[in-house]
Amino acid sequence: MTSGGRLGPGGDHAEVDRAEVDRAGRPPADPVAVAREICLRLLSASPRTRAQLAEALRRKNVPEEVAEQVLGRFTDVGLIDDAAFAQAWVQSRHAGRGLARRALAAELRQRGVADDTVKEAVAELDPEQEERTARELVDRRLRGTRGLDPVRRTRRLVGMLARKGYSPGLAYRVVKDALAAEGAVVDDLPEAAPDD
Repeated sequence: MTSGGRLGPGGDHAEVDRAEVDRAGRPPADPVAVAREICLRLLSASPRTRAQLAEALRRKNVPEEVAEQVLGRFTDVGLIDDAAFAQAWVQSRHAGRGLARRALAAELRQRGVADDTVKEAVAELDPEQEERTARELVDRRLRGTRGLDPVRRTRRLVGMLARKGYSPGLAYRVVKDALAAEGAVVDDLPEAAPDD
């Protein structure tokens, strides 16, 4: 018997390369098929960027050349489209969470979307719509700050807008307008340098 050999099903000595069988004794899966399956499973759950899929393949130890082949094919047939992903992300997160361009751009970059694609997607968000959304966010939170002095109200509301990616200039302007509409004296409130 040769080293590494074992008896085959008919009792004969068959050479078996241990690298070619997994723990359950099955031959290894085709790496391309494995990569396709991983990508399809992830894409069926939710849209993903090319970078997110590449990272998932890397974590599953799919060889880089196989990953690039599968990701390239998926891109060619339209299953991966970072521009469409970015546009949908901007519309969805702005409408659902009230996020501003700055926060949306940061989220897209975190997901591996290229800077040019990020810029194009967030540029489609109309500045007037962004301001309307900021005003709606402040209006919803304004009631909860009644009873506080105007400076504290301003800090809380501006802070809420800042966490959603609104610029300080826009945030202060929107908050001051909302407080003034309620009759609050806004002359003594802190100012932000306009940066919009």
